[in-house]
Amino acid sequence: MDSTTLLARITDYASRPNPYPLYEELRETGPVVQQADGSYLIGGYHQIAALLHDPRLSADPRTRGDDTGNQPFLRLDDPEHHRLRTLAMRPFGPPHSPGRVDGMRGEIDRITKELLEPFEAGRQIDVVDDFAYPLPVAVICSLLGVPREDEPLFRAWSDSLVAAADVRPEDDPTERKEAGEQARMEMAGYLLNLAEQRRGKPGDDLLSHFVNEPDPALRLTQEELAATAVLLLIAGHETTVNLITNGALTLLRQPEQLDRLRREPDLLPQAVEELLRYEPPVQMRERIPHADLDVAGTPVPRGASVVLALASGNRDPQRFRDPDRFDPARPDNQHLGFGSGIHLCFGGALARVEAYAALRALLPHLGTASLVQDPPPYRQNAMLRGPRHLPVQL
Repeated sequence: MDSTTLLARITDYASRPNPYPLYEELRETGPVVQQADGSYLIGGYHQIAALLHDPRLSADPRTRGDDTGNQPFLRLDDPEHHRLRTLAMRPFGPPHSPGRVDGMRGEIDRITKELLEPFEAGRQIDVVDDFAYPLPVAVICSLLGVPREDEPLFRAWSDSLVAAADVRPEDDPTERKEAGEQARMEMAGYLLNLAEQRRGKPGDDLLSHFVNEPDPALRLTQEELAATAVLLLIAGHETTVNLITNGALTLLRQPEQLDRLRREPDLLPQAVEELLRYEPPVQMRERIPHADLDVAGTPVPRGASVVLALASGNRDPQRFRDPDRFDPARPDNQHLGFGSGIHLCFGGALARVEAYAALRALLPHLGTASLVQDPPPYRQNAMLRGPRHLPVQL
């Protein structure tokens, strides 16, 4: 089949249940393959890892002239990326707040237990709607200081923003991007209003910390606060939903590994890492070169769209032995599930804690459960791939 259509075939909704044969085709053809739309699709682990650390590649869409307004640090380059990420990390993690994530374990366990109370034998549940979605939403709401009852409001905004960021080569993005920009402005206004309510009356949430920072040199501007808060609210739950759901689906499909984890619960932290490799919640990332590049013998011009297929790199046999096998005890598992380089996932530590707590609590229920539908219906998004629903009979 025509290799220049690989990205279109991977992002086609029909491929959502299982894009991995197409990633294998990419690696065998490439590892770098120019696409019909002029983009470059990269599927080899070593090439992806090197490019994620290459300062000649930009995460900022303005590099190619896109007028996208104020950007969150996820879509900026150093030194501005480093400055904003560092300011956002101060109330969230080390070195300034080293106990923040670890201190949330009790609350995460409490929320998990609360969500699992209705899970009775004989009942049909939806792992997404009943568990994998409300858990990280409750956690990020608590962390940021967002009322949990406002979830229907920001869910609609999140859906629009995530759709706007998706990779769809054969699709006119104009309508999606306009809807995403409208959602971004509305969500930003909502979060700024919440932050203003905390000014001079700080709590322990991140919005309070941001708006009450006493040092002017460490204070976010209104525009920076809005962009950072929107990013944290969306990224704080979207990918973790996929990680938990993909984990439950993988274990239900592989009962021998499910039984192993029930017998050997100490393997769970390694199993979370293996899930990040085997079924990563983020499948690909786009970058734009500042300069002409040579990638594995393929010239890539400045300003081109470079799509790094992280999920393909995670299944590369040149890096991982028997890569299509789910092995919860896999050694040397330096996966690309959270990316790499300066844009390594900001919330990876929290996502790991949530996924561990969720799977540990789910294991007793999954042991006697069965899938109602396989494959389940998937989300439309190709970049953030995961089931939209996961009906299970307990």
